[in-house]
Amino acid sequence: MKKVFLFLLIPFYSFSQSYDILFVGNSYTYYNDLPQMLSKIASSFGDSITYDQSTPGGASLYSHSQNQTTINKINQQNWDYVVLQDQSQNPSLSPNYVSANVYPYANELVNLIELNNICTEPIFYMTWGRKYGDQSNCSNYPPVCTYLGMQQRLRESYLFMGVDNNASVSPVGMSFKNSISLDSTIELYNSDYSHPSIYGSYLAACTFYSTIFKKSTVSCSYKPNSITSTEAVFLQQVASSTVLDSLSVWNIFQASFDYYIVNDSVHFINKSSNYENCVWDFGDFNLSFDENPSHIYSQAGAYNVSLSCYSNSGCLIDVFTSQVNINITSFEDQLPSKKQIIRSFDLMGRKVRPNFNGLLFQINNKGDVQKKFNLD
Repeated sequence: MKKVFLFLLIPFYSFSQSYDILFVGNSYTYYNDLPQMLSKIASSFGDSITYDQSTPGGASLYSHSQNQTTINKINQQNWDYVVLQDQSQNPSLSPNYVSANVYPYANELVNLIELNNICTEPIFYMTWGRKYGDQSNCSNYPPVCTYLGMQQRLRESYLFMGVDNNASVSPVGMSFKNSISLDSTIELYNSDYSHPSIYGSYLAACTFYSTIFKKSTVSCSYKPNSITSTEAVFLQQVASSTVLDSLSVWNIFQASFDYYIVNDSVHFINKSSNYENCVWDFGDFNLSFDENPSHIYSQAGAYNVSLSCYSNSGCLIDVFTSQVNINITSFEDQLPSKKQIIRSFDLMGRKVRPNFNGLLFQINNKGDVQKKFNLD
């Protein structure tokens, strides 16, 4: 279990990361040994994981909630992450079925995880639609008759479980979808059109690495022997972009913000996800706990603004920093200048003195023209 020491706005980072992970799932996890693949990918970047698993074939979230082996493994140590995967068909079925037979047991398992250690982050393993849809349930629920229909339902159900349980989602199913869309010649499926091939498992492992470490797998030195270097790079790119381009969509804990500047005032937009609270450091010794604060800088300069977000009762911290450049003119320059007459002329356009008797026209330093009649 990683040790996290929290000092307000002074986070500690190391160049490598190490996590303890428990996989709770079934054959979609143990096919081609997904956990070991993830471990080898992490090692190639100087990171590491230790892992255990409870993955009996065909197991569902319901069966895991009743499985004493699974419960014992959840309680055996303080895990950094526990991965939860349902039976491949269940979350793709009708909303009524999923509400009754999937969501309650997702909640139950997350509660068990939190009771063991509030600092553990649950990750829901979004699986993929079967290559030709789920023909066994097609007549009862037509949306799963096709791959795309089944994939869409899996996406909806797993995202709901993530948000409903303040948990992250590893979008493996969406990595499959993106890979197929970009290059359908890479066969992600086993011969049963359901379980993953070595390509599918490698894509899943790359997706999990980006989900957990929030880093790209591109340039990873590890690949299975049966996968060419070109194919490995392609799968790495798909997994990395699927996760990292949409962290907030997958409810992955992160700190992030955007901003826009109006004169000396900066308006900040909090784009973080799956957090409990955040603290802003504006880089000028001022702090804020507001969700989307505005801040006025008193001097011009480059300020390193940091947003520190906390989750899991303060056990997890993520910090996002961006430099904000403020250009403020002098106070005098900001004041509107006084209108001054710069030219006077008569009706014929001839230049005259400002005290000229009679009708005259005057132009001020703002470019305004005014008519005036002097009479001494």
